Amino acid sequence: MTSVDAGVSVLRQEWLPAGYRCRSATTADAAALHHLVAAYERALHGRPLTGAGQLAAELPGPGPRPEADALLVHDGTGGPVGYCWVKGRRAGVVVHPGHQGRGLGGGLLDWAEARARQAGSDRLALTVSDADRAAIALLRAGGYSRLVTEWLLEIALPHEPDVPEPPAGITVRPFRPGDEQAVYRLTEDAFAEWQPRRKTYAEWARHNVERPTFLPAASPVAFAGDQMVGAVLSLDGPGDGEGDDGGRAEGYVERVAVRRDHRGRGIARTLLHEAFLAFHRRGRPACTLWTHSGTGALALYERIGMTVRHSSTVHCKALVTG
Repeated sequence: MTSVDAGVSVLRQEWLPAGYRCRSATTADAAALHHLVAAYERALHGRPLTGAGQLAAELPGPGPRPEADALLVHDGTGGPVGYCWVKGRRAGVVVHPGHQGRGLGGGLLDWAEARARQAGSDRLALTVSDADRAAIALLRAGGYSRLVTEWLLEIALPHEPDVPEPPAGITVRPFRPGDEQAVYRLTEDAFAEWQPRRKTYAEWARHNVERPTFLPAASPVAFAGDQMVGAVLSLDGPGDGEGDDGGRAEGYVERVAVRRDHRGRGIARTLLHEAFLAFHRRGRPACTLWTHSGTGALALYERIGMTVRHSSTVHCKALVTG
């Protein structure tokens, strides 16, 4: 039995209501899961927020991946109606709005906790939209507490934005092939202050520069001499093209990072405006990005004209072993 099979059998499917089955999910399920997640997000927010490329990057490939397991619940037609993934101390649970209230969310949450324990994690965190009151109630009943708040920010781009001059001694240019390792080190160093572990280069690349929607033209990098000190990594819209709701795709900033000893100089502001300009020239009506309360960056984004579209909260629970 593989580790993934062992993870699926933790609950032996006995928790599932009649007519439902579950199995491991892999990258082959990305398109079907994208429709599931889009339906969930459309019910909450009126539009999908998560692109197919992002889902594919989160899913494990074929074969055992105990550190990145995913479970799919399907109904009698074979279509996915529930989805759960676990990576170390993080997890996510989604249930189709037409199948909520049947115990699927609670069962998937129990499975996520069991998989996290199997992987040796001592706690588990899930990010849930503040609009999903049922999920919040489920987490509170399960012993989860609020950890940090996350915000999806947006800026409309009806006109070509002005780009401020870089600070003295700083040069800015678009991302080029060969920048990958330097940007990897810079962004992982910056995010080490908030993320629980440092990603390997392969994992980082799969979530950033190797995604089909990665847009070098909207991913400026900053240098002090020959030293990279800042970077913005952008994707051509979380909808991976035309939006699922029929709207035009938006620009999306995946990462903003400035080396600690160069912060407070306006480098991030210049890089973000360069990205906004690139998206405007591609005909994108707006640009979005996520940030959370642990970074302290909300005020920066609001100063450059971004506003909050949606908010989510990270809920965390200590896992009891044995």
